[in-house]
Amino acid sequence: MSKQAVAFTAHDHKQCRAGVLEAVDRACAERRLRLTPVRRQTLEILLESHVGMGAYEILKILSKKGFGEKPPMVYRALGFLIDEGFVHKLQHQNSYVACTRPSDCVNPCLLVCSSCGKVAETSIPQVSKNISRVACMLGFTPSNTVMELSGICAMCPEG
Repeated sequence: MSKQAVAFTAHDHKQCRAGVLEAVDRACAERRLRLTPVRRQTLEILLESHVGMGAYEILKILSKKGFGEKPPMVYRALGFLIDEGFVHKLQHQNSYVACTRPSDCVNPCLLVCSSCGKVAETSIPQVSKNISRVACMLGFTPSNTVMELSGICAMCPEG
């Protein structure tokens, strides 16, 4: 299995989490972005597991950590993290997951296990290019391609 589908493999999650945070810190420094405490904490919450979380779940944890209970705060943090490619929104679940490859994430394909809820990230450049090509032929100019596939991962009993 590829390194990109790390969520569906046994791995050192502490090292996985640290690697993503290091890549995000580096990207913020290079792009001259400010990773405010609430943005960083939001990302760290999402990095606790490879499972999508809703904004209000994140807000509840932020509140327990002393950041308050104002929904706009979490949505602004998530907006920044999504815009910069550090977090992905799972449209069909209306939830969020940390990007596992923030330094080289292009047109991600998110594989969502409907049994355990884990989300793995990979990239399938040929598929993304074909989707964009067909969209252009139909007179549509895509600005972003994020694919979501749901199914059962190999780690679940049904897999």
